[in-house]
Amino acid sequence: MARVTTKKTVGSSGADILEALTQIARDKSLEMNYVLETVEQGLLTAARRKYGDAENFRVEIDRKTGQITMYAVVRIVEEIDEPGAEVTTEMAEAWGYKTTLGQELEVIVPWDEFGRTAIAAAKQLLIQKVREAEREKVVAEYADRVGELVTGSVQQIDKGNIIVHLGRAEAIVPLKEQIPREKYRQGDRIRALITEVQANVKGPQIVLSRAHPDLLRRLFELEVPEIFERIIEIKATAREPGERSKIAVMSVDDRIDPVGACVGVKGARVQAIVRELSNERIDIVPWSSDPQLFVTRSLAPARVVGIDMNIAEKAMTVIVEDDKLSLAIGRNGQNARLASKLTGWRINILSESDHLAVHEEIEQTAIPLEELPGLSEKQLANLRAGGIETIQALTTIDDEKLMAVDGVGEKTAGKLRLVAVEFLEELEKLESELESEAFDEGVDEAEEDTQEEEVGEPELAQKGRAEVTEE
Repeated sequence: MARVTTKKTVGSSGADILEALTQIARDKSLEMNYVLETVEQGLLTAARRKYGDAENFRVEIDRKTGQITMYAVVRIVEEIDEPGAEVTTEMAEAWGYKTTLGQELEVIVPWDEFGRTAIAAAKQLLIQKVREAEREKVVAEYADRVGELVTGSVQQIDKGNIIVHLGRAEAIVPLKEQIPREKYRQGDRIRALITEVQANVKGPQIVLSRAHPDLLRRLFELEVPEIFERIIEIKATAREPGERSKIAVMSVDDRIDPVGACVGVKGARVQAIVRELSNERIDIVPWSSDPQLFVTRSLAPARVVGIDMNIAEKAMTVIVEDDKLSLAIGRNGQNARLASKLTGWRINILSESDHLAVHEEIEQTAIPLEELPGLSEKQLANLRAGGIETIQALTTIDDEKLMAVDGVGEKTAGKLRLVAVEFLEELEKLESELESEAFDEGVDEAEEDTQEEEVGEPELAQKGRAEVTEE
């Protein structure tokens, strides 16, 4: 079928339209082609609202002049069954076309064909698409910035949550991600860590945190050039927001003191971070690959006099001087708890006298050899004749001496040792329970004594600014 195309001029201020669309693209940081395509789609939506099917419609926007033209392909029929897709010969002739039945014409659709409702729908679609594009752009921009430090201004406080204006986007600091007792007002500057970016129906939600341990790491990178340049490396962090933090550092250059670099001249660098974190105390610990040395440094300024390690359970019992117990444990066990998080070891802290008392109690509970299950009277007599009186002695005697006992061969020696080891494992569990009880009692005592003990800490720690921990 022949197709005749006619382009009748439609009055419209194309320059004004193009300027308006350009302004939208500029304000929303969108591509101009995206905006123009959205307008075209919106106008097609208006056609669908009027005619129910817009497959025979198309829209053109002149990229140079801004002239918008809508075309419809219509078929010449005797009687119209599909309005918007068909016209009669009389209608075509009234428009100035010479046509025949079955012929297709591409005609310009005047805007007065559409009602206000359809045009409003086109406008609404444009607004919706622009908003969606904005959201996608914000999500794409901030999704790659998770873990980054950002600065914004407080826009409002909503049910305890802080709404932060970041320029082109809004973010939220949930109540659980805030530093306790920290207060903000509208318009205040706030610095926080991006922890999550979600694409919700209501728009992108950027979640910020003031309580995350990585905030401490980013602040040190900002204040200490050697950390930013990777000369000094942050190996671990542990934090109780608003109260106290520990950070372990090491230097790849032996000529640079990692602790001194983080503290700065007269404590200038670390004090800037302390002020940013609302006077949160910061302990700077030299990192070590030796677990015992690392734990010892993490508990400073308390002096460690001994350590019992359980490598299998990654646990340590740390013995300190009696008068330094409360200082090592800290208020409500805070110092010990942070040291455990920093080092990755479970730490029990005992005073020298408590440690001695625990071991004396354990020694008194040593199980006599005759209580070993399955041991006959003859075997018991033979073992005693061989000088073995306790289960501990049975596990420590060498194989040659054990098999020298009458009636004990290699196979019997293995069985006796296995049963004895099981007894000692139970004994170790008992010791661990007793040490934990002693540690809990020490935490209660430390709470009462902390104020007096902390008088001997460095001046910076007393003022709540920073505490520098050295070997």
